[in-house]
Parts: sequence; structure tokens; C-alpha cells
Amino acid sequence: MLKVNNIEVVYNDVILVLRGVTLAVEPRQIVALLGANGAGKSTTLKAISGLLRTQQGEVTRGNIEFDGQRLDRQAPDDIVRQGIVQVLEGRPLFQHLTVEENLRSGALFRRDGAAVLREDLERVYNYFPRLRDFRQRTSGYLSGGEQQMVVIGRALMSRPKLMLLDEPSLGLAPMLVQNIFDIIRRINRESGVSILLVEQNAHVALQTADYAYVMENGRVVLDGPAATLAQNADIKEFYLGLTAVGERKSYRDVKHYKRRKRWLG
Repeated sequence: MLKVNNIEVVYNDVILVLRGVTLAVEPRQIVALLGANGAGKSTTLKAISGLLRTQQGEVTRGNIEFDGQRLDRQAPDDIVRQGIVQVLEGRPLFQHLTVEENLRSGALFRRDGAAVLREDLERVYNYFPRLRDFRQRTSGYLSGGEQQMVVIGRALMSRPKLMLLDEPSLGLAPMLVQNIFDIIRRINRESGVSILLVEQNAHVALQTADYAYVMENGRVVLDGPAATLAQNADIKEFYLGLTAVGERKSYRDVKHYKRRKRWLG
């Protein structure tokens, strides 16, 4: 479905951020991108969705294909019409609009009638029952978890084939994180939406995804089935904080590790 082929991304014609990134997402698949802050995960999503241009970024080498069509030369609105929608980090909403108005804004480009939009709203409320109760509430007064539900629901209103999720767990309590990821799995399973997921919570990402890539300094340094990566010694140590025998290390030990990552050796 999605092929990112050896792309390089440069900001402001000077700063090289991505270096030869290659990845793929198959139909009905959940793929996770793991890595520390600054690894290039969000930039990869913006390269796919076309939002790089809003930040003076450009794909300078390689190409991105979706269903056989080249994306990296298209405008963001054309990319959305092809079925790709990005849920940005930080839960950006129209804060002065109600929950339902925010949800409906995700379908502004569609021309398939009020009845179909009502059906899609019901589908969103089925995934997020709490939003039904808050449908007339001003979005700016929602909690972080509720706002995350709104931005995912708004993305669903565009009827995507592929959803790009950027840090959906950011700033949420552990119970809410688990709830959000349970819903992400339901959306994938029931609606057939493929998902490319950027997430620093490696534990929940590897539990959720079918396949995963690890990024470091703008490169993909490791990839494989999520269940396999979850058993990788380096992943356990650097992203899950576990020793070789499965004991949890202290944050200080993980932060100041001395053993060089084998995949960079």
C-alpha cells in the first residue's frame, strides 16, 4: 500500500534530517516507528502526508508511493483525497468549536451527502462513546484523553485508507493510553484502516503493531515483526528498560548506558 523508497529530507535547503529511509505498510497492517526524540519519526510522517512544505522541508532524494501513485510531489489536500490522513502530535483542535463540529471538519472535502456523514459520525461515536455525551461541548474544555479521541475521530471522518498517528499516548495517563490503543486496534481490525504509528512508548507500540522500524539519527537501523523486535536484546535494554534476564533497569542505568548499540556497530 505505502512504499517509502530511500528518501532524504532537507529543511531550509541546508539541514539533512532523513538519510535513506525506506519502509513499507501493507493493507490492514499496523506499523510502528520507534526511536528517541530527534530520530526523524515525525519528519517521516510529514514527508508522507505532504506537510513538510509548511515547515520549509523537502524530499530531495528517493520517492514515496501510495497504491502505485507517487506522493512526494503532491499537495497535502490531494494526499488526503487519496486516503491518507495524519493525526498530528499535540492533539491540535479547533478549540472554540464543539466536539461534533470538530469531527465534521474532517469530512469537509467529501461530497457524499448528509446521510452518509451521519453514519460516519455514528461510527466515530461507537468507537468513542464518551464523545457522544460531549458532542455539544466546546473542545477547548476537554481533557487530554478526550481531545485525543476527537482528533482520531476527526481523521476517521475523512474515510482514510491509511492513518498516520504521531505520539497518540503523549501526556496521557497509563489507563487512558491503554484505552486509546485498544481503540486503535479496533479501528484497524473492524474498519480495515492501515496505520503507521509513531510512538515513544515502545512497550505499547510493540504490543499493538504487526511490524516495526527503529530509527536513529534520521536512519532506519533495525526492522522486523513487532513480536520479534520485542525479544531483541537491544530493544529490551534501550527501549523497554529490561536486562538480558528480564529485570527492569533503573532510569539512570538506561539513560547512561555504556554498551554501544549493536545495530550501529
